[in-house]
Amino acid sequence: MNFDEIINRFGSHSVKWDMMESIYGVPADDGIPMWVADMDFPAPQCVQDAVQRMHDHGIYGYYGDDTSYRAAICWWMQTRHNWQVDPDAIFTTHGLVNGTAMCVETYTQPGDGVVLMTPVYHAFAKVIRANGRRVIECDLRNVDGRYEMDFDAWDAQMDGSARMLVLCSPHNPGGRVWTREELQGVADFAKRHDLILVSDEIHHDLVFPGTTHTPMALIEGIADRLIMMTATTKTFNIAGSHSGNVIIHDPALRQKFAARMMGLGLSANAFGLHMAEAAYSPEGAAWVDELVTYLDGNKQLFDAAINAIPGLKSMPLEATYLAWVDFSGTGMERTEFTDRVQKGARIAVNHGPTFGSGGEDFLRFNLATPRALVQQAVDRMQAAFADLQ
Repeated sequence: MNFDEIINRFGSHSVKWDMMESIYGVPADDGIPMWVADMDFPAPQCVQDAVQRMHDHGIYGYYGDDTSYRAAICWWMQTRHNWQVDPDAIFTTHGLVNGTAMCVETYTQPGDGVVLMTPVYHAFAKVIRANGRRVIECDLRNVDGRYEMDFDAWDAQMDGSARMLVLCSPHNPGGRVWTREELQGVADFAKRHDLILVSDEIHHDLVFPGTTHTPMALIEGIADRLIMMTATTKTFNIAGSHSGNVIIHDPALRQKFAARMMGLGLSANAFGLHMAEAAYSPEGAAWVDELVTYLDGNKQLFDAAINAIPGLKSMPLEATYLAWVDFSGTGMERTEFTDRVQKGARIAVNHGPTFGSGGEDFLRFNLATPRALVQQAVDRMQAAFADLQ
């Protein structure tokens, strides 16, 4: 796979490229979009072949008999994550934001509290609030540029009104791969406060060498309150298929979710199922291994250049392709460092406060793009902050 190939995405209805000027004011003619979390790489050939077969067939009817689709998911989780999944435990949703919203609707009531470990993926808070629930922000501790959990502080925050905890594992935007001990702590916290635990593990395949992701499903004593969420979309750059999996092994929790799916009349998108089954294959696994190696190179280039700018610090990534850069050392107001990035360097980025408490001094950069664009971006960043050097 040639990840260095630059493909023109303008005019393709790409949110990332076609919307950066209207949303961020970054000019389309020479701006670099590093915001939306999709990649500028084509999907693996096995996925493209699956779409081609659908095209060649020419009939796009209802999808039936998903036995092979479920088997592909089970094979992937067993071989890549040492996690044995019951095929009957798998529900397919329209992506994991939809999956999160479905969990909130199914297992909580209006007015209930839902715990987020902030800063964290911004869509969680959006769907929680849109469903009339309250976001309870439990701040992660930033210890020497690395996020850690603070269960003592979080225990003190709980007042009995929370009904659910949404975990991001690996963490977006901090890039942490939580240790087994930390995950056990999360499980114990959920049990202490009688919380349904929703574990969004969409980035679990994008883990860098030297670190191992542990599925929450492998943690002891949590199965009766655990909802697992996984997807092919982030791993294989097929987010437009809007397909994700909610995996529930507890029979009572599963029955409730099935009833809500039925009540809303939800069924899967055939394109997403064909693409996911093709992705979860030996060919897809080989592509992911190449991808992670390439992303690791991008990460090293970006971190070295950004950390060379006085006052800037890129949080070390253990997983994901989303760099989380701390600008607090510059002493600048948020509007100033953001303007330098967007107006000076002409880079569209995600703003830290959208990720909740603790994100105020940060911007998030998407590194899943050809290396030449990463190099161009860091060159522009060094120029935009040249007076600090």
